Formats: sequence, structure tokens, C-alpha cells
Amino acid sequence: MIFGAAEFVFKPPPLISRARRVLIKPNAGYPMPYPVSTSRETMNLIIESIKQVSDADIIILEGTHNGESIYPIYQALGYDFPRVLMLDVRDCIWVEVENPLPHPFVAPTFWVPNVVLSSDYLITVAPFKVLGGSGYFSVPNLLSLLPVSKYRGDAPGGWGTLYELGIDKVIADLYFTLPFDLGVVDARQKFIGIENSSQGKVEEYGKIFAGEPYEVDREAAQMSGVTASYLAIIEAGKAELEA
Repeated sequence: MIFGAAEFVFKPPPLISRARRVLIKPNAGYPMPYPVSTSRETMNLIIESIKQVSDADIIILEGTHNGESIYPIYQALGYDFPRVLMLDVRDCIWVEVENPLPHPFVAPTFWVPNVVLSSDYLITVAPFKVLGGSGYFSVPNLLSLLPVSKYRGDAPGGWGTLYELGIDKVIADLYFTLPFDLGVVDARQKFIGIENSSQGKVEEYGKIFAGEPYEVDREAAQMSGVTASYLAIIEAGKAELEA
């Protein structure tokens, strides 16, 4: 689950070899390189490893905070992988999906791109970010799968209505509603900044975390001593489901 950056090799889980469609969700909301965005190097390593064991269609899906096209950002980040379909959340057909928790924290349903539901294996790949003192890793990375046009509220951009509900509770609800199979946190470097910003400082860290998204985020937070408030809420949801 925890790797030194130098020895990290992506080994596709057996389920990928049987998948027809694999969806990868990077953190690519800004046209700024790693560690603000998911690195092209890490994405390419994952993609090429998948191709060695599977003929599945590989899809990259991301959306922007302002509802504008994601494609210029893909281009700026060098996301030009051969035989990979690049999609924009805003161009997808959205489907309302029910939260499976008996007592959702704040969101009983979410509008999500239908391509997520039709994919056989889901991977979230995020850089190690600390924003406003809180860690945001592979699970919060799912937030930009939600269409801004549905959730911006009165704000000119972003997911305003979700932040009003309490973003950590939203992230926890999203974790249960969109059960991603694998989380990768690229912590070769840490990005430390203020919330909702691409401005901050960078520290060397030299780690990569890979595994089930909640477990990966918990390990990243514990090992680095960073608080990630959404983790405790997810734990409460897990306890409710087990009960």
C-alpha cells in the first residue's frame, strides 16, 4: 500500500484483466503541473500497465470548477496518451444515483456521469494536497465528477451548494455512492496551500500510496500527521452499514 517513489510499480489488480472499460479520474482541474495536478508520469505508468494485462477501453474523465471545457487543461498537462478516450464531465449524460447509506449525511442522491456507472473498474489518482490545513487525497478527488451546472448554486463557479451542506459530509456520501475500486495518492511531493486555490508551497515526500481509496487516504493522513476530517465521517458510515 505504501511505496517509496523510486520502487513504485503499478501492478493491475486481477479484476482489470477481465474489465471491458476502465475509468481513471485524475485531479486535473487547473492547467498547472504536478503536484497541483495528477502527474502525467504517474498516469502514463498506470495506463501502460493496464494495457499489458487488458484490452479494456481506458477512459480519463475530469471536470472543471468553472464548468468550462477540460480539454485545454488536458493539453496543458500533456495528457496525450495513445488509445485512451479523454472525456469532459460537462459533455456526459448525467444520471441521478441514490446514496446506499441508510441515513445519508447530507446527500441522498448525486448526479453523476453515466460513463462512471458503465465502467467495470474505477481508479482515482490524486496528488498529495493539504488545503486550508486539511488533507485532500483520493476520495475528495471524486468531487469534480459532479457537474458544476447542477451544484454551483448562486456562485459563479464551483460546487457552491455542496460546500454549503458541509463538504466533508458530501465527500463521505460520495465515497459510498461512487464505490471506486482503487485509489492512488502520488505523494512524491506534498502541495500545501489555501483552500480552493492552486497557489501554495511544495515539499519533497517521496511516497506513493495505492489501495482501496478510504484505506489509502487514512494511511496517507496518519503517516504524514495530516488531518482529513472526511475520514472520520466515512468511518461512521461504515459502522452504520456493518450494524
